[in-house]
Amino acid sequence: MRTIATKLSTLALLGLAAVCLAATLGQFESSNDVGVTPQKGKVEFDAATSEYRVTGGGDNIWAAADAFQFAWKKMSGDVALTADVHFIGTGAVAHRKAALMIRQGLDADSAYADVALHGDGLTSLQYRPTAAAMTLETKQEAKSDLTAPVRIRIERRGDRFTMRAGKPGEPLTTTGPATVTLHDPVYVGLAVCSHDANVLETAVFSNVSVQALPPARPPQPRYSSKISIFDIRDKSIRTVYTADTVFEAPNWSSDGKYLLANSGGRLYRIPVDGPAGATPEAINIDATLRLNNDHAPSPDGKMIAFSASSSTSRGSQVYLCNADGSNTHVMVMDTPSYFHGWSPDGKYLAYVHQHAGANGAPANYDIFRIPAAGGESQQLDSNPGYDDGPDYSPDGKWIYFNSDRSGGWDVWRIPAGGAGPGDQKAEQVTSDEMEDWFPHPSPDSKWLLFLSFPKGTLTHNDKLPGTQLRMMPMPGAQLAKPPKIQVVTTFFGGQGTINVNSWSPDSKRFAYVIYEPLPAAGGAR
Repeated sequence: MRTIATKLSTLALLGLAAVCLAATLGQFESSNDVGVTPQKGKVEFDAATSEYRVTGGGDNIWAAADAFQFAWKKMSGDVALTADVHFIGTGAVAHRKAALMIRQGLDADSAYADVALHGDGLTSLQYRPTAAAMTLETKQEAKSDLTAPVRIRIERRGDRFTMRAGKPGEPLTTTGPATVTLHDPVYVGLAVCSHDANVLETAVFSNVSVQALPPARPPQPRYSSKISIFDIRDKSIRTVYTADTVFEAPNWSSDGKYLLANSGGRLYRIPVDGPAGATPEAINIDATLRLNNDHAPSPDGKMIAFSASSSTSRGSQVYLCNADGSNTHVMVMDTPSYFHGWSPDGKYLAYVHQHAGANGAPANYDIFRIPAAGGESQQLDSNPGYDDGPDYSPDGKWIYFNSDRSGGWDVWRIPAGGAGPGDQKAEQVTSDEMEDWFPHPSPDSKWLLFLSFPKGTLTHNDKLPGTQLRMMPMPGAQLAKPPKIQVVTTFFGGQGTINVNSWSPDSKRFAYVIYEPLPAAGGAR
């Protein structure tokens, strides 16, 4: 029993020592001299002000080996260390250093990167690329004013280290990056070097922040766009416009002369039979709006319905404007809402809106309609599944859409007036293993065109090889089981290929976008 008690006492003392050390060093785990330091340094932490007073000796933090006092903690991954720094006294050597450091280890010759404030006001990004290598340096152009604290920051993102420096409360100047390969975990902390081994120098670090950074976003994929026209009579494909940027969701104008397509938040007209490579004509829609890929002209061609975010709403809303872009006004304030189709008589706009589910159910997307002349919206279905892409049949009796209510993504339809209680009137149109999106009836009511992804594709947000456009005879009053579906074309496509109806007025052709991946810009992070 006595042995057990002794062990418990020892553990208690160790625990107390750990608590005391944490209280002594604030955000850091430990401190020690690195390298040859005849004058021993120390770290004092003031819990009342959260300031660190670091006193260090040593010849230098430079060349192939270092000597300094270091308050540190071990960390992994991307990290940022920020502090306001000022020296105590005039100093014996102009190149005394107070630094924010990220270091591989506690050996004197370890690889490292730091942001070092020097006693003469120089601020630099110093780094030793590998152990025992010579230190390199990138200097900030202007020297810091040492009559007041200097705010410095070092950021590690992968192998890239960046310095930021300036006056507290003002924008910081960025220097770098420098490339140093360090392996996790690394030592992150505060360093002070006197630059004269026979003396000690002190710097005060205040407003210290040690934060793990979220993983850097990978470079966004880049694509070229081929706005193409498929002729169902001879199965020919003609490209009407090509760009090394993303164009999306072509609509055919009611007079058959041009396509509407969006790119970079704007909407453009592209001639159908014009010269190849003709420059798209931007429509003069309110420049404060950023259009997405849900838009279409009215059946008479006099208006355009579209979805967009704005300076006052990051969420998508539904808008209406004249064909020339004038008289733009919001139709659906609720966010996020996405327009998808006109009723054939031009009286209604069909859209999807994410809203709170009934009786505390999770938020989901359902189908709504709103009078084009203005008025109250009407919810048309209520299934807890995700419903999207509503488009009217040419006779105005049905709304076709895609939904995951059956487990995978399939084409469904409901009467134009609504699915009824419990969605009793909803009918499943497709049910094979492909994931089907955005069904669009041809104006002559002969065909139903839709976008299909390989089995298991969860959303339509990506652009993928193996994307298909498929087509089936337009369903009648009674659905055929199973429907006779044919593959029209297989290509690299997805988000933006045919979000909205893209049939020509004569139903002989449809427009769509083929994408091709481009090399990533900028290289590694």
